[in-house]
Amino acid sequence: MKDPAMMTAEPGLTLHLLRAARAVIGREVGKFMRQPARLGSALVRPLLWLLVFAAGFHNVFGVAIIPPYETYIEYRVYMVPGLLGMIALFNGMQSSLSLVYDREMGMMRLLLTAPLPRGWLLAFKLLAGTTLSWLQMLAFLLIAALLGVEFEPRHLLATLPVLLLAAALLAALGLMLSVHVRQLENFAGAMNFVIFPLFFISPALYPLWKLEEAGAHLLHALARFNPFSHAVEAIRFALCGQVNVTSLGVLAAGTALCFALALRGYDPQRGWMRQRGAV
Repeated sequence: MKDPAMMTAEPGLTLHLLRAARAVIGREVGKFMRQPARLGSALVRPLLWLLVFAAGFHNVFGVAIIPPYETYIEYRVYMVPGLLGMIALFNGMQSSLSLVYDREMGMMRLLLTAPLPRGWLLAFKLLAGTTLSWLQMLAFLLIAALLGVEFEPRHLLATLPVLLLAAALLAALGLMLSVHVRQLENFAGAMNFVIFPLFFISPALYPLWKLEEAGAHLLHALARFNPFSHAVEAIRFALCGQVNVTSLGVLAAGTALCFALALRGYDPQRGWMRQRGAV
């Protein structure tokens, strides 16, 4: 039989965790909801690519019949998974900026000294960033559908958890990056160093076989090992009603690895907090 004291403590701990989750996630989502211009600015970039880039390069980037497609498709249809990944990538970096700001203002120190295991607090931060990315991706899908990009409704339902997993990977990447970016002034350079290689060395804008056909074998190899490539491909297959097991495995493993590294970085005995003397 369980100890009655432990049975009493378990509901109390669960309630404490729920309150902490509501505080951390509610703070981030609340800030986002109070700033509608933030949603607009997040969607302007992918919509510009969808409306302008897709139209300008429609006849330049011919998309052959490659998995998961069973016929030739419009270039803008091919771009949508990459643009969904773009939203999650930029929001993951934006979440990283929020963490750096909180650290400089002292909010991170208060958060990490709260009477809860540090892993839970960082997990709530990760969940907050994932939720914001997911909401923005859903908004983009709705606008893309209104602009004439066709999706199978039954495939969209199956895509929702894949979007969530892709958003979690890129939010975890941002969480890990926040460990190493010490000042807001250095954040823009760090963002460019991470975002642009991840985005452009991937199948977000063109199939990987085009890199191989052009003789760019190094770029082709880098793209295959790029975690963002797997995020895009997992979304692409899901929108076609198919499952890319390899990409989903990479997303899950990458999220766990990035979160573990972030947790180590925020460890007061080993990470930046020890170096800065924060606790």
